[in-house]
Amino acid sequence: MFFKWVMLSLLLSRSLASQQEEDVGFTYNGFRGVNMSLDGIAQITESGLLLLVSTTWAQVGHAFYPQPLHFMNSSRGNALSFSTTFVFAMFSELTTVGGPGIALVISPAKEFPGALPSSFLGLFNMATIGKPSNHLIGVELDTLQNEEFNDINGNHVGIDINDLKSVEAVPASYFSDQENRRIDLNLFGGQPMQLWVEYDGIEKQLNVTLAPINVPKPTIPLLSLKIDLSRYMVDPMFVGFSSSTSALDVSQYVLGWSFRMNGQAKDLSLSQLPKLPRRGTKTKPNFLKIGFPVFGASLVLMLVFIIQFIVRRRIKYAEVLEDWELEYGPHRFKYKDLYIATKGFNEKELLGIGGFGKVYRGMLPNSKEEVAVKRVSHDSRQGMREFIAEIISIGKLQHRSIVKLLGYCRRKGELLLVYDFMPNGSLDKFLFDHLSTTIKTKLSWNHRFQIIKSVASALLYLHEEWEQVVVHRDVKSSNVMLDKELNGRLGDFGLARLYDHGGDPKSTHVVGTFGYLAPELSRTGKASPCVDVFAFGVFLLEVACGRRPIEAGASEECHVLVEWVISSWSRGEILETVDPKLEMNYEVEEMELVLKLGLLCSQYIPTARPYMRQVVRYLDREIPLPELPSLSKSISLPSEMSTCGDISMWSPYYLGSTMSTSSSVADSLLSGGR
Repeated sequence: MFFKWVMLSLLLSRSLASQQEEDVGFTYNGFRGVNMSLDGIAQITESGLLLLVSTTWAQVGHAFYPQPLHFMNSSRGNALSFSTTFVFAMFSELTTVGGPGIALVISPAKEFPGALPSSFLGLFNMATIGKPSNHLIGVELDTLQNEEFNDINGNHVGIDINDLKSVEAVPASYFSDQENRRIDLNLFGGQPMQLWVEYDGIEKQLNVTLAPINVPKPTIPLLSLKIDLSRYMVDPMFVGFSSSTSALDVSQYVLGWSFRMNGQAKDLSLSQLPKLPRRGTKTKPNFLKIGFPVFGASLVLMLVFIIQFIVRRRIKYAEVLEDWELEYGPHRFKYKDLYIATKGFNEKELLGIGGFGKVYRGMLPNSKEEVAVKRVSHDSRQGMREFIAEIISIGKLQHRSIVKLLGYCRRKGELLLVYDFMPNGSLDKFLFDHLSTTIKTKLSWNHRFQIIKSVASALLYLHEEWEQVVVHRDVKSSNVMLDKELNGRLGDFGLARLYDHGGDPKSTHVVGTFGYLAPELSRTGKASPCVDVFAFGVFLLEVACGRRPIEAGASEECHVLVEWVISSWSRGEILETVDPKLEMNYEVEEMELVLKLGLLCSQYIPTARPYMRQVVRYLDREIPLPELPSLSKSISLPSEMSTCGDISMWSPYYLGSTMSTSSSVADSLLSGGR
């Protein structure tokens, strides 16, 4: 009798557990009063909107259902069926480019320490992306094309597994049952849309369906993938949303969300969803109410016209100017002058788009001086005074190999930086855009070597010879500008940081460009000269090899530039990495010097990198380049070599268990700033 009672209890408990697995579900027609687990800058607005991100700087936002869910059948070990749908809207300040987008995420955790913003969507960093241990499943609504992740365009939907290289992706569209055809959609146009994600645990089929909010769910999904999710899941898992920003002014909302385990998610009540805020609308005074009837209707209308004209003109050229900025005098430009110089920031004057803003060509109306004007979004409430002070300090830099920062201007939500104009643009166009019709001049090796020496001289000046230590933080070929004689000049000091000689750099946000970031930044956040030395090492290999730090379309062996050069060096074939566009027209000793110096500067351990003064002496052949480290795990550097830190020691960096320490010298070098 007792045995029967025990068996009955076990059966009841299993039945109850199974029922709990099947009964999990929720429906939120708006998020007012909803208990969501929020992280980063995600928030729930007063109207009940889930605002994932709304900023121009590189930030992340996470919003997850707070309780873990059992996506796995505890008795069979396979993934359960589930269904979810949500309504979203994404805004962008530009009509042609969006922000990084939104991802629906199923993961073992609802927080992602060390995850990067921008194209990493707040989910991964260079060390974690692509690892099977992530156990992460996502559906991305991606509005920023990233070649590194093989994105098909800047407006697509993709299914991601442990990575941002989608296993399946298609341009955003929906199937119109009424018109019997697919219709394209703009994900970041600000219009509400609905997404359905459904997984059949028996058929192992994952369907993703998209449609405008006013269109019923299409009968044909946008994506349909045969996949066994149990291979990637652990138990339990969290479900929610992740998003991030880069440089554009974007806002990303979720209006409502419904989820169901082992069943169909309930339909959202679209009429109950909160309303999106209006974009770009401003309250205008009703000038007709202040008219004086005694002057007659015609005089009133004329007065209204004049006042409106003045107000519009002031709004058009309005600036942000605070008392503390008056001390900066000539370094402050009038917005009106910059507006006229760039012909109203006309797209025809656009020189390029970087990670933190657009750059326009302009001619100042009074001096007729050609300038480059960079528009950078900013938050004036957070450290703007200190930032402007540093900008003005950087404007005092005087060096022949530095693009001079002439000054700045602030207006509403943006900062404008004014530089000397470089007629030949940036070095990267000459290195990589060789098929472009706009690039008619080929850079010889002599030109390239002189550019390398110029940039090294500029960094030495910044690190040691100016009144303060200046850490550039974004050394790369696209920030090396060429004047009319093709002389190289280091530019774009928008990320630079200053501190006194002998002082300790303060920790700050990790900013820069992937592929050039020194690995210690993710641990300390401190921008020291070693950070620039690392990036300069990658830059040397860029110039010599004619390849980007991370080559999206290359083979696995050649994907990361530094790893590829290390591998070739270990085989005694380092010259095999030389840019084929040079057609063997180079001095072998100079080329070997640059390649080996690139590896020396881009080591994993910052204390093993040379100072820039030492780098300049190597390039000028004043002292010989030391031999690169051999296979031993720690070798003292030659006594004549100063290091970037206090320890003269080459510390090994291991590329992974697949490489033997007895067969490759690559174990002791950095693998490209991952």
